[in-house]
Amino acid sequence: MKPKQIKETFLVTDPEQAACLLHPVRSEMISLLKDPASATELSKAMNETPQKLNYHLKTLEKLGLVYRSGTRNVRNLVEVMYQAAGKSFILSDCLGMPQEKIQKLKDQSALAHVLALTDKMKADAVSLMEQADEEEVPTAIMEAVIQLSSRQQRSQFMQDYTDMLKKLIERYQAVDNEQSTPYQVSLAVYPIPKGGRNDE
Repeated sequence: MKPKQIKETFLVTDPEQAACLLHPVRSEMISLLKDPASATELSKAMNETPQKLNYHLKTLEKLGLVYRSGTRNVRNLVEVMYQAAGKSFILSDCLGMPQEKIQKLKDQSALAHVLALTDKMKADAVSLMEQADEEEVPTAIMEAVIQLSSRQQRSQFMQDYTDMLKKLIERYQAVDNEQSTPYQVSLAVYPIPKGGRNDE
């Protein structure tokens, strides 16, 4: 099967696609399918049954959010490989919905990615704790609370935040070689829930 060209940015213009991206399981599946994977591989990464994920894969494929990238033989069985239609997904402002609804969908989509990110960080932390008795595990974390008074100020903060981090990451981005060690850099910005956090 000839490999399909993956889009750097997939513009979501269909309301059904947008609604699908808000589903936490499907959103996490798409984030894991930046590289080809089978339902079995996804089930191991997400701790779900292959049968359940196959159901979601069929829906994602029908809506054009993932596609079949090939097959492979595993223990006399043929596994179908899937891949996301884009490396990142952006909701279009022309979805035929009120602007308030579009913004809500964008916010919910971002929150779904925060949930998927926290699950991934927990899994990585458990694996690293198992290694901590045998080797040094250099880790850093930073938390801060800021006050933003308007949507315009929030947008400006996010732009400044993104520009600063992009420059910082580019500065320390090393060429992959035997001497370099890959580090995961995960960043999230979100409003504190009304009533305070659950851990307070």
